[in-house]
Amino acid sequence: MPITDDQMTIPTELPEILKQFTSATIIAQPPDLLEWSYMYFNAMKNGIKLPTEEHQRRQDIGKWVMLSSEILKELHKKVGGRLTITSSELSQLWNDLLLPPVLFSHIILVGCLPEEIEWLKFLALACNGLGVTIAKTLKIVCEVLSEEENGPPCIPFSTFQLLYKFLAAVDGEVSETQVHQMLTYLEQKTRTGSDGLIKALDFTEDPNVILE
Repeated sequence: MPITDDQMTIPTELPEILKQFTSATIIAQPPDLLEWSYMYFNAMKNGIKLPTEEHQRRQDIGKWVMLSSEILKELHKKVGGRLTITSSELSQLWNDLLLPPVLFSHIILVGCLPEEIEWLKFLALACNGLGVTIAKTLKIVCEVLSEEENGPPCIPFSTFQLLYKFLAAVDGEVSETQVHQMLTYLEQKTRTGSDGLIKALDFTEDPNVILE
């Protein structure tokens, strides 16, 4: 049954909200009005700092900071070693780095991630935006998570296993048989290496490894 004009209630604060939004938009002169509007009302909804003229000046200097392995390393440090983080907390950290809110929402949507997010899975999906293929994505994951300063980037095999299975499931075109075969081969290869760590070279330069 359609809602009639008599049944429709307009919040009394709406005119003031629209007035403030219009004023902020005129001051900021955003190049992308849609993204600006999303950012503004999303901030209002979550009770976080609204985009200001200072934010816009920083945007004009360098536009929105583009996603990179260096930025993801910084984000990883801010997460502080936690295995899980709430969506609202992570959104705030993301916004603090001036990363596009739309990209954050896209990652959440693609991974079907809940309110309590497994950080490494979010990170893997963010890396996927840079790497595109699973192999390149996991290489970037190694670069972001590696604690090696002098040698090639590496991560625990258990972390690699978790994220490869996750990315393959999200991709939807990698068979479970292939995932099992690659993990069995790489685990054996890792055992002959050192400390149960897998290096990016182990799965990017070995012709026997096909992760996609």
